[in-house]
Amino acid sequence: MNNYPWLTTLWLLPVVGAALVFVLPATRPTLARGVAFVVALATVVFAVVLAVRFEPGGAQYQFVESHEWIPAFGAGYTLGLDGIAMVLVLLTTALVPLLILAGWHDDREVGDGKRVIHTYLALTLLVEAMVLVSFVALDILLFYVFFEAMLIPMYFLIGGFGPSGADTALRRQRARAAVKFLLYNLFGGLVMLAAVIGLYVLTARESLGPGGSGSFDLRVVVAAANSGQLGAGPAVLNALFLGFMFAFAVKAPLWPLHTWLPDAAVAATPSSAVLMMAIVDKVGTFGMLRYCLTLFPDAAQTYAPLVITLAVIGIIYGAVLAIGQTDVMRLIAYTSISHFGFIILGIFAMTSQAQTGATLYMVNHGISTAALFLVAGFLVSRRGTRLIADYGGVQKVAPILAGTFFIAGLATLSLPGLAPFVSEFLVLVGTFSRYQVAAVVASAALVLAALYVLWLYQRMMTGPVTKDNDRIHDLVPRELAVVVPLIAALIFLGLYPKPVLDFIDPAVGHTLSTIGRSDPEPSVPAVTEAGPSHGGTHK
Repeated sequence: MNNYPWLTTLWLLPVVGAALVFVLPATRPTLARGVAFVVALATVVFAVVLAVRFEPGGAQYQFVESHEWIPAFGAGYTLGLDGIAMVLVLLTTALVPLLILAGWHDDREVGDGKRVIHTYLALTLLVEAMVLVSFVALDILLFYVFFEAMLIPMYFLIGGFGPSGADTALRRQRARAAVKFLLYNLFGGLVMLAAVIGLYVLTARESLGPGGSGSFDLRVVVAAANSGQLGAGPAVLNALFLGFMFAFAVKAPLWPLHTWLPDAAVAATPSSAVLMMAIVDKVGTFGMLRYCLTLFPDAAQTYAPLVITLAVIGIIYGAVLAIGQTDVMRLIAYTSISHFGFIILGIFAMTSQAQTGATLYMVNHGISTAALFLVAGFLVSRRGTRLIADYGGVQKVAPILAGTFFIAGLATLSLPGLAPFVSEFLVLVGTFSRYQVAAVVASAALVLAALYVLWLYQRMMTGPVTKDNDRIHDLVPRELAVVVPLIAALIFLGLYPKPVLDFIDPAVGHTLSTIGRSDPEPSVPAVTEAGPSHGGTHK
C-alpha cells in the first residue's frame, strides 16, 4: 500500500461525512449526530494508523502525494507529513468527536430552522477537513487556499450558531463578533496573498518550476531560499517574511492583533469556540514554523527580537486581562492569548528545546483549553449566565463538575504533573539560553496564571451555595465521556510526554538544520573529573 493516498483519505473522510450529514432528512437530527460522530471517530482511527506507520527517524516528509494541479503556474496537489504536522493531525482528529459529543444538544439553543443541527455538524466537519489539508500541504498555494477557505465555515459557526439563538441582542453581538473575526483574518490573508505572489515571482525569475516557470512546491522553494538561489536582496525577503508573518500573527493570534478572539470565543457555542482556539488557531503557529522560518531564515532571525518582544507582551497582557474579567468564558479566552504568546516565544527563540516545547505546547494547549472551556460551557448551560459573580458553592452541588474544572484549571496554570508544565518549561529553558530577559519576564505569567485560575475557582466553586445554584446538577454520562479523556490526556502527557516528543524532536531538528541555527554553546564549561571541558557540540 505504498502508493495508497493516505493523506487524501485523511481529509476526505470528514468531507464525505459533512456531505452525508447535510443530505439527511431534517426529521432525523439524531441520525445526523450519529453519522457525524462515527465519521469523526473513523478519522481518528485513520490518523492513529498514520501515526503507527510514521517513522520519526525516517524521511522528513512521509506519505508524500504529488499530482499536477495548475501546471502553468508550477502549482501542484502536493501533500506530505512531518512529525510536527503528525501531532497536530492527531490533536485535530481527537478533539472533533469530543466536540460533537459536547455539543450533542446544541440545537436546543442555536440558530433557527429545521436543519440547524445538520448544518452545524457539516460545518464542523468541513473545518476539520480544511485544517487537516493545511497541516499536510507541501504546496504553498494549496496551503494558502485552505488557510483562507476555513474562515468561511468558521464564520458561519460563530455568527449563526451561538448560544441563546432567540435573543435578538445576542444575535447582533454574534454577528459583530463573526464579522470582526472574518475581517481580521481576511485582511491578514490578503497581505499573505501579496507575499505568496511575490515569492512566486522570485521563483519564476530563477525558473525553479517545471518548464522554466515558477514553483509553489515548498521543498523546492525552501532549498532555493537556503542556498541563495532566490536572487533577492534582504529588503525584499524581509517584506515577504512580514507578509506571511502578519497573516499567521492574526490567526494565532499575537498581540496586538488579538482583539477578535475574545469576542468570537464568547459569541460561539463552547464546542465551536474550542474548535477555533484549540484547532483552527494552531494553523497560525504551525505556519510560523513551516513557512516563516524555513522560507525566510535570515529575515526570521532579523525580526526574532521584535516577535519575541510582542510574544512576551502578549503573555503578560493576556494573563493580566484574564484576572480582571467578570465573564468566565471571556476569561478563558484571554488565557489563550497568553498561552499563544508562549508558543510564539518558543518558535522564535530558535533553540531545539524552545521549538520542541512550542510544538508540544500547541498540543497541550489544545487539550487543556478544550477541557476548561467545555466544562465551563456545561456549567453555563445549567445556570444560564456567564457572570462569575452569579456562581458560588458549585462544588457542593456538582462535585465532579467542580473537580474536573479544577484539574483543567491547574493544567492551564501549568502545574507540574500536568501536560502544559512540560511544554512551558521547555519553552522557558530554551528561550533563556538565547534571550534571558524575555524568559525571565515571561516567567511572571506563572504567578499571574495561578492568580486568575485559583481566584476563579474560589469565586465560582467554593463557599456557600448562592441563589439559584442549588439547581445545578452534576455531569451526566455524555459529558463525562467528553471530559474524562481530556483529563486523562493531561495527566498522561504530564507524566510521560515521550510518545509525542518522539514525533516532534526529529522534525524540530530538521527545521533548525534547514535554517542554519543551532543551540547556543553553554556559557559555563562542563566540569568533568579530568577538568573543565572546552569543547562545545553546538555553536
